[in-house]
Amino acid sequence: MHHPHPNQVLQLDIQGTPQAWISLEHAATHVATGSVAWVDGDGPLATLRGGFNVARGRQSVIDLHPIIALHGAPRVNLFEVVPSFSRNKLFRRDRMTCAYCGQRFHERELQCEHIVPHSRGGGWTWMNLVTACGLCNGRKACRTPEEAGMPLMYLPYVPSRFEDFLLEGRHIRADVHEWLAARLPRSSRAGTRLS
Repeated sequence: MHHPHPNQVLQLDIQGTPQAWISLEHAATHVATGSVAWVDGDGPLATLRGGFNVARGRQSVIDLHPIIALHGAPRVNLFEVVPSFSRNKLFRRDRMTCAYCGQRFHERELQCEHIVPHSRGGGWTWMNLVTACGLCNGRKACRTPEEAGMPLMYLPYVPSRFEDFLLEGRHIRADVHEWLAARLPRSSRAGTRLS
């Protein structure tokens, strides 16, 4: 899976809904074609120097900001789109913390845990999966938390569109992180930065 790099730009629609992580080159094309409605972030990520404009007697300069919103009607209501599931995003949603013992672990020691066991029709969905350590996952086995006498220490939830973009990127600039985090629902666990 592709993780956003520090020099990548968060592209929004005119309403400020995240659309994609794009490259500096892609962002420059949007700026050059006049597609950018507004920008955000703590100043430009980069400044590109373009061709020399004879009429104006100076070189063209394009400032690339870390967040850009494009003109035009939103193509799709992204709040109706359920974020795609991945192990890494689940672990980051749950802050690398086992839902049963409450301990934090390294990613390599964590597992995706079905609340309702897979063998009993429990699906691979945001609402049926939590993060568990190998020990607790083995102890719970093919039982529900109630049957195993292992209550959940936190509840699963479906990440919002803004949170999905946060969970996707390991290397998000602080200003972009803050911009996304400010738009999370209160129920989210992802707002505070993991060290």
